[in-house]
Amino acid sequence: MRYTNFYIIILFLFVSNNALANTKSDTLTVGIYQNPPFVITSGEGDYEGLSIELWENIAKSSDLNFKYELHSDFISILKKLEYNEIDLTINPMDVNDLRVGKFDMTQPFSISSIGVAIPYLNRSTFSVFISNIFSLEFLEIILLLILIIFIFGFFLWLVERKHNKFQFRPGLLGLFDGLWWSAVTMTTVGYGDKAPKSNLGKAIAIIWMFTAVIIISSFTAGIASTLTISGLQTDIKNIEDIRLVEKISTVGASSGEYYLMQENIPVAQTYASPILALRAIAKKENDVLLFDKTILQYYINRLSLDEKIKLLPFTLKENYQSFMLPKNHPYFDEINVGLMKEIQKEQWLDLQRKYDVKGK
Repeated sequence: MRYTNFYIIILFLFVSNNALANTKSDTLTVGIYQNPPFVITSGEGDYEGLSIELWENIAKSSDLNFKYELHSDFISILKKLEYNEIDLTINPMDVNDLRVGKFDMTQPFSISSIGVAIPYLNRSTFSVFISNIFSLEFLEIILLLILIIFIFGFFLWLVERKHNKFQFRPGLLGLFDGLWWSAVTMTTVGYGDKAPKSNLGKAIAIIWMFTAVIIISSFTAGIASTLTISGLQTDIKNIEDIRLVEKISTVGASSGEYYLMQENIPVAQTYASPILALRAIAKKENDVLLFDKTILQYYINRLSLDEKIKLLPFTLKENYQSFMLPKNHPYFDEINVGLMKEIQKEQWLDLQRKYDVKGK
């Protein structure tokens, strides 16, 4: 009998705990982190931003009591949500399959996109072209090309100088004859004034002809890349153009970093915050910065970097963003319906214009 009563008590406590877990609390804990223009902290416990005003309108309409809990980043928010230590986050969270399986995600209210920022070069296309012609990289390509031409010309002259003395003269002049033949053959000009006569010379010529086709194609691509790399910074239109840029930067653990990883594009520098990344771009320490376009635009305006940084007029990827709650949260339906009502009001359009945000 005593054991029966003991099991009844344990069962009662278990059911009671589950019931308490599913009942609505009096005050919701709203996890937030600094994420302009959605959540902006003043440092004095005051908050503003698009998500803040949207949430407070929802809470007011639905008569919800809440308190804010400030976190350092979105990773801390995710951990708190997973262990039911906060009730929701109003920072815009990207909707994906993994998150939908683990959390309750509301109706999307914003669309995030990866923006591309570059430093203003303040130079004309002609000046960029001239500076690249006289650059060290361009000089290295030309010197390497001359070296390869000289090597094949030297070997052909070495073989032909005894069999073909009129076309490949002895001494220094003959060496120039070999260089001339090698250059003319590589460029497929084919004047015909010099040609090997010995079998070994013809074999060298055949090898050089096929090798030259490969070399000239590779060197042409290399020269074109060197001459246009800076020009591409002002004419980037898609991900393929970005692949040609040398110094690509982004913010750590951001959608920009994940996108570059998916595209197998190496990142030259990763920064802890968009402010640090933008300041590096303004100083021309990097060629391109990939990060959330809305946040980039906000900081460019706030830090008065519009004369040093150019935000390109296209995006690379779009994601829908929502509020996020723990799975099966008792307030989910109420908050979701309230959100849908708010974003259909004219006031929502005013808020988006106020914070210069493209929403759903």
